[in-house]
Amino acid sequence: MTTGLLIVVLTSIFIGAVAQRIAGLGFALLISPFLVIILGAHGGVLMVNVCGLISSLLIMFRVWKEVDWSMYRWLSVAAIIGTIPASIAAVYLPAAPMAVIVGGIVLVALGASLVLARNSVVVTGNRAKAIAGFASGVTNAVAGVGGPAVSAYAVLARWPQRPFAATLQPFFVTMGIVTLGVKLIVAPGQMPPFSTLAWILIGVLIVAGIYAGEQLQKHISDEHVRFGVIVIAFIGAAAAMAKGLFDLYA
Repeated sequence: MTTGLLIVVLTSIFIGAVAQRIAGLGFALLISPFLVIILGAHGGVLMVNVCGLISSLLIMFRVWKEVDWSMYRWLSVAAIIGTIPASIAAVYLPAAPMAVIVGGIVLVALGASLVLARNSVVVTGNRAKAIAGFASGVTNAVAGVGGPAVSAYAVLARWPQRPFAATLQPFFVTMGIVTLGVKLIVAPGQMPPFSTLAWILIGVLIVAGIYAGEQLQKHISDEHVRFGVIVIAFIGAAAAMAKGLFDLYA
């Protein structure tokens, strides 16, 4: 990987960590399409899984007291059920169709979130939690994007922002561990070939992004953050789909 591409990867990871700390999600939505373009479909999604796990693990300890553990259990059990077969399937999907799938999932998820934000429907009950968790596990394994399904549930269930954002962190950690474990068992050679220095820089920028997010959180509203995440993610998803379609038909 050239120095220029590494800088783009590191910048994407830093911005994603900032969004994750402010809004509770947004890391994968922001960086998944871009990393798929730079690292390829399989390497990009796996990299999102790794970085998402690290960032959520770091944030989790800072929001521990606000986690809704009952909600976490319902979401996580269903997510694991969806994650395991989806992770195995993702390993064997061809790269070009997978890039199209990643971009498509992000675009559909973003569109659905915009529609649901204007919806007056309210959902209740454990079945809705399980469906959201299962869908999140599948999309996280295939596209590295697990947030939209639970975000849609949060909107429809009127789940307050602070416990929602806090609960997502152990939830993402659980999904990340299962997803990475399955993928690396099935195909241990998929991990992106970064140097030791590059991995150190990735870790440093995730920490720096979380710290920056904490400082910005005091001055930026959740609405502005979500708008920025949506705009950037739309651009990245469209680019990922375009690249996948080009590779598919070239």
